[in-house]
Amino acid sequence: MTAGNGAPAASGAGRTATGRALVLHPVLPGELAEARAANGQARGADARLAEAVGLALAIRLGVTHAQCVKVVKPRPATLFGSGTVEAMAGLVEAQDVGVVVVDGPVSPVQQRNLEKAWKAKVIDRTGLILEIFGERARTHEGSLQVELAALSYQRSRLVRSWTHLERQRGGFGFLGGPGESQLEIDRRLIDERIVKLKRELEGVKRTRGLHRQARKRVPYPVVALVGYTNAGKSTLFNRLTEAGVLSADLLFATLDPTMRRLKLPSGRSVILSDTVGFISNLPTQLVAAFRATLEEVTGADIVIHVRDVAHPESEAQRGDVLKVLRELGLDATIDGADPKRRLIEALNKIDLLDAEARAKVAAQARRSPGTAAVSAATGEGCGGLLELIDRSLKSGRAIAEFDIPVTDGAAIAWLYRHGEVLARRDGAKAVHLKVGLDPADLSRFKRRKGADAG
Repeated sequence: MTAGNGAPAASGAGRTATGRALVLHPVLPGELAEARAANGQARGADARLAEAVGLALAIRLGVTHAQCVKVVKPRPATLFGSGTVEAMAGLVEAQDVGVVVVDGPVSPVQQRNLEKAWKAKVIDRTGLILEIFGERARTHEGSLQVELAALSYQRSRLVRSWTHLERQRGGFGFLGGPGESQLEIDRRLIDERIVKLKRELEGVKRTRGLHRQARKRVPYPVVALVGYTNAGKSTLFNRLTEAGVLSADLLFATLDPTMRRLKLPSGRSVILSDTVGFISNLPTQLVAAFRATLEEVTGADIVIHVRDVAHPESEAQRGDVLKVLRELGLDATIDGADPKRRLIEALNKIDLLDAEARAKVAAQARRSPGTAAVSAATGEGCGGLLELIDRSLKSGRAIAEFDIPVTDGAAIAWLYRHGEVLARRDGAKAVHLKVGLDPADLSRFKRRKGADAG
């Protein structure tokens, strides 16, 4: 498979991150068996290669050639066999390639030997994703998290200068910029920087915790959008909230989380949160670094898993997302055992399906009470998704009865504003109300003076 985006080519040592690139996906022994064990369905090597090409294009690399390479026995020195290394060296020279992307883990020794053999930069999957995240981080928090992940990755390698403060563009030193002199990194300086970043992120974590506490006092339920990268989360976010978040047919088009108020058909307001997209083999450094951001998902009342049902690897992508959610401790939510947090599946991009496939997806949504078929691009099915959110919030409510003095109009108004009044009986001295309330609201109201739980 070959691809290109018209990026300007460079030559020799002057090649940059916007120059020509070669993408290789090493098909390692047992890859298909591992995919089946992880996702219940094998992810094809060609699909993995296509995703790697998409990642390369996401940072404007001009992909001149891409192919899957079968690795019967990984070599400690170069990963690939000598024949493959020689063949790729000829291809790199013939196509004036400046960057070779290996879609898999590459050790520091392998990276150094391959760069020497190919006379080009070599980065693995983790390095490529970190480079993308380095470019896309817009907030101070996002920059801190990506820098921490990049430092943790580089710490064991010591093959690049840490010069991100000198760079004129985003990214973290894997592809270009003044850090290409190959100076050895001082491990002590990296360790000191990591300690400082972790301290700053602890402050971010505390601030987010305070924000969550403030939202609970309002209170608005939180609905978090999660999903595989490029599944259409930001497009759906914009459709539901009329926001202007960047959405594009691009892997990791948005990185920093965004929140907006959303009014449901019942008139109730919720906070909708758009989070960073997931991907297969997400680097562990990123999962750890973004834990502060992902805590918004763990604290959400409803998690909406946005799926690209038009993608041929939709089921495998679903498995990858659920794997990350389980790593965040949301097993009970996924299995439906958590009464305080529910999982909804939004089967997105139905507008890209043919009539037969659309009918199958619609039938799937009808059979599954927590599923909605939608098109974020056209708006089809979005009304049904909002109604599903409404019903899910109501199903988690507790039913309570109160006798409230007729003189306490503020308490009666509060119950009407925050709950669903199911029955009312007016007496001479008190009003008896049967109300559906969220557990948090119920606890708050019971602490009010003058309200007796029935």
